[in-house]
Order: sequence, then structure tokens, then C-alpha cells
Amino acid sequence: MAGVKPKKHLGQHFLKDQNIAKNIVKGLFDETDPEAVLEVGPGTGVLSDLMIDKGIKQLVLMDLDSESIDYLKNRYIGKAVDIQFTDFLKSDFKEIFGDQPLSIIGNFPYNISSQIFFKVLENRKQVNYVVGMIQKEVAERIASKEGNKTYGILSVLLQAYYDIEYLFTVPPHVFNPPPKVNSGVIRLVRNNVKQLDCDEVLFKRVVKEGFQKRRKTLRNALKGLNLPESMQQLEVLNKRAEQLSVADFVKLTKLIEGHD
Repeated sequence: MAGVKPKKHLGQHFLKDQNIAKNIVKGLFDETDPEAVLEVGPGTGVLSDLMIDKGIKQLVLMDLDSESIDYLKNRYIGKAVDIQFTDFLKSDFKEIFGDQPLSIIGNFPYNISSQIFFKVLENRKQVNYVVGMIQKEVAERIASKEGNKTYGILSVLLQAYYDIEYLFTVPPHVFNPPPKVNSGVIRLVRNNVKQLDCDEVLFKRVVKEGFQKRRKTLRNALKGLNLPESMQQLEVLNKRAEQLSVADFVKLTKLIEGHD
């Protein structure tokens, strides 16, 4: 990886397997022919190389590693690409892309992977596709369905607005340096839900409080919501959060709204 050394404090593990890189990019381009793509943490450009000549109208590479930024700017002189030394988590998509639909791709830094997906959620009206490589157990959690121990807050919140597919597993030895865990590649495709059929702020709170005490029944886990006595006998409150589908959480949120 001439010119760029992976930095532990940035959670960098540079992918060095071309076939895996091709499959990650394929995971996005099989689903869409995007006009605007944001790559998070391009590193040495292993994914960028495969997208640079695809005719993307607006390709933005975003990294917080100045060494990586300098390397990529030299690598892509004369290419139609916008290379930004910017914190993805603080970036303003509207400022960069206007109102156009956006696809996000990347070998995401493990230490901020959950925050990246919360950022996607905040921008769900604009972000239509995401293909990302993250720690395998986090990828499995996001794609997990109700009834599984791995099913959690991110699973429900993301699945409310995206169809999610776990694509494939990536072993540690294809990285420099090798991480201590396996990685997983997942794909998010925006569904047709423009707005949930309930108060979305309350929905998020119900999901979060339900899973923060996931071993307890919802009757106990949701005590902080001060549910009225008229709700206490509802059958759904005998269940634990991991037993409820997205639709169940929407129904529960509506019931809570109706009893306020």
C-alpha cells in the first residue's frame, strides 16, 4: 500500500483482494446505475478504482486521513472525482449533492460503523442505496429478523425504511492489517415507506427503550414511557422487544399514541 499507512486510531484496514473489491462494487451496481455516489473511507482507492470510469456524474470520496487524501488526489489527476478531507458523520449531503438521490459505498471503519448507519437513517429521504463492509456481527445484527438474539435497535430502525440483505463474509487475511474479526458486506435498498404510520419520534423511543432492557418484557422495559393503566393488560406487553417485527413496533407505537 505505497504511500498510505493504515492508522489504528481511524480504524483502517485496507482491503487488498481485488475479487472482493469487485463484488462489493457489484453489490451496488447490480441494483442501480447511480448518478451520485459517496464512498466513505476510500483509503488506497481499491473500490474507487473500480468506480472511477463508470460514468458516475458525481463521485465523492470522503476520508479523514490526510495521507490517503493526498495519495488519491495524485492517483486520480484529471479524473472526474471530488476528493474531500471531511468527516462523513458531520457532512451535509444537501450541501454536497443538492437534492439528488444518493448511493453510499465503502469499507466502513469498524469504530464508527453504527454511527454511519444512524447517519444514513437521518438522511433516508435522500439515501436510496448503501453497500458497506463492516464487522460481521454488526452486519448480521442489522440484517437480522425478529426472534433472533442478534436482532436489535439498528435492525428495527433500518428495516423500517430499507430492505436489507447480507451479501457475503470477508475473512481477515485479505486486509492490511488483518482485523481480529471477520467482516460482512450488506446492502440496503430504500423501500416505499415515505413515512411510518405512527409518530416516528415516538417509534424510535419505543424501539430504543424496548431493547435497552431486552431481557425484560415490554411492560417493564417501557416503564419510562409511563404507559396508562388502560394499556397494561395488552398481550403485546408480555413479549420482549426481540419478538416484535417492525410492523409490530409500528402498531405498538400507534396504541401508545392513542392512549395518551
